[in-house]
Amino acid sequence: MVAKNNNVVELEKVVVRFAGDSGDGMQLTGSLFSDAAAVAGNDFMTFPDYPSEIRAPQGTVAGVSGFQIHFGQADIHTSGDLADVLIAMNPAPLMKNLVWIKEGGTIIVDTDTFTEKALVKAGYKSNPLTDDSLNDFNLIQAPISRMTKESAAELGLDNKMVLKSRNMFALGIMFFIFNRDFKSADEYFEVKFKKNPLVVESNKLVLRAGFNYAETIEALNRVTYTVEAADLKKGTYRNITGNTATAWGLLAAGERSGRPLYLGSYPITPATEILQEITKHKSLGAKVLQAEDEIAGIVSSIGASFAGAFAITTTSGPGLSLKSEALGLAVMTELPLVIVDVQRGGPSTGLPTKSEQSDLMQALFGRNGEAPLIVIAASTSSNCFYYAYEAAKLAMEHMTPVILLTDGYLANGSEVFRIPKVADLSPINPPIVKANDKEYQPYRRDPEKLNRFWAIPGTKGLRHRIGGLEKEDGIGNVSHDPMNHQIMSEYRAEKVERVANYIPEQGILGDDTGDLLVVSWGGTYGVMYEIVKKLQEEGKKVSLAHFHYINPLPRNTEDVLKGFKKVIVPELNMGQFVMYLRMKFPHIHYEQYNKMQGLPFMEKELEDKFNQLLEEE
Repeated sequence: MVAKNNNVVELEKVVVRFAGDSGDGMQLTGSLFSDAAAVAGNDFMTFPDYPSEIRAPQGTVAGVSGFQIHFGQADIHTSGDLADVLIAMNPAPLMKNLVWIKEGGTIIVDTDTFTEKALVKAGYKSNPLTDDSLNDFNLIQAPISRMTKESAAELGLDNKMVLKSRNMFALGIMFFIFNRDFKSADEYFEVKFKKNPLVVESNKLVLRAGFNYAETIEALNRVTYTVEAADLKKGTYRNITGNTATAWGLLAAGERSGRPLYLGSYPITPATEILQEITKHKSLGAKVLQAEDEIAGIVSSIGASFAGAFAITTTSGPGLSLKSEALGLAVMTELPLVIVDVQRGGPSTGLPTKSEQSDLMQALFGRNGEAPLIVIAASTSSNCFYYAYEAAKLAMEHMTPVILLTDGYLANGSEVFRIPKVADLSPINPPIVKANDKEYQPYRRDPEKLNRFWAIPGTKGLRHRIGGLEKEDGIGNVSHDPMNHQIMSEYRAEKVERVANYIPEQGILGDDTGDLLVVSWGGTYGVMYEIVKKLQEEGKKVSLAHFHYINPLPRNTEDVLKGFKKVIVPELNMGQFVMYLRMKFPHIHYEQYNKMQGLPFMEKELEDKFNQLLEEE
């Protein structure tokens, strides 16, 4: 069912933001709207914005939960700056989100919730629906709560139960405005609530009631909008979050490597969904341990790696801190291990539901002694799949731990994902020792990669000792010889450095010389891409170098950096990657732009900063 008898305006792209109390189901509403966008063939990216408190007081600004989606017929690289449409389920989300909507944009509110008590609780001194403060917007005042109850009255459900579905009334309004079909939402209801047919029917009725109500309101002037399908390559697509993509990439790596996958982890926001997703796939041979703490998670994974499994542990910033000693053990034993760090605001508990890039220094240096390991970073929700796979390939083929950095923005956000064939992925060839290899020694090394070989316990003729004490070169016996310690430390460092011979050279978006080079890494890619492309279209000599490989850096990094008059490194931290680049290439001058608000960069703030640098002599 789609809107009928109205004027349809075609749009290239749109930003919609759903906002309500954390119990109002805004994440579900946004996800269902995203599914409808996927079915319509749109490209999109989303930004779930959770409150940090598990259950903040209802009706307060602190408890507001939001979900933003940017969808369109062109390629979408960000979740959008300011929203074209804001749905506010009570006064608090209107108060919090008014700064995130474009002037002249559409605001849809549930008028039934704008009571005097609710207004005071949200911090209003007057009612914004009547004091003319919203005159610059297209305000749609809908009695959502009342009409939700009326639409499902025939089912005989109690009001409390029915009102849980008022978010579906708001979704119905959005389905009308953007000419969306009910099919994907109906299928969700039928699967999610299959044990309670009345709840299925209630949600369907309320969804359609919102749709029908939107068809009657004059505020829309009988105009609806359509966003045509994006020009996507032929294939099978789905809506995927970064955490799910990461889990799938790891599962694919287990299959391609021929090694059984083992995950030892402790639940932590915002990484928990990786643990939950892999748990669903025991049929693929995945083994999962939900450990009692972060330390138990990683040491169990190290044990599984010793036993021949493709071992993983997942965490976020505070958990990575707890894993640091065991990370040193993985470096010392030279066993393959993937550590996924979904970065969040810190330090300590910090902002558990917000995103930052502030774990980079911890990933690079957060261990005692000289304990280098590989560090790479994903840049979009969908390519979390490919960088999880790459992390696994590097760990197993080079026999060393690999930290994969994602962040809360990528992990919880979603976008269109073209599902690859596992057989088309590059092969993973772990250096496994064959039985009765007469030349085997525990720390004999491949002359090119310097990795040691993987002896699976129980394989005939390969018995050896392993542990956290320093090893004797080649043989692997415990050694306290100071000269040997120097040799082994240099081997472990050089092994990681030689990984640069097996990763791609650093690419540049734009010319390899110019006035300004924007250097970025991780989840900031989309907004950097959008601004650099815009400036290039204006004829400005700006290029982008977005890094996925951080330790080691690509071989051509210095050549990339020195080709520009100015280099700027924007980061969602206080300047960790720029500090690292200054260590590596101190002769280059770097500008920096930093933000620590638990929010992604806005396009406007970056555009202003880049233009400022271009205008300066």
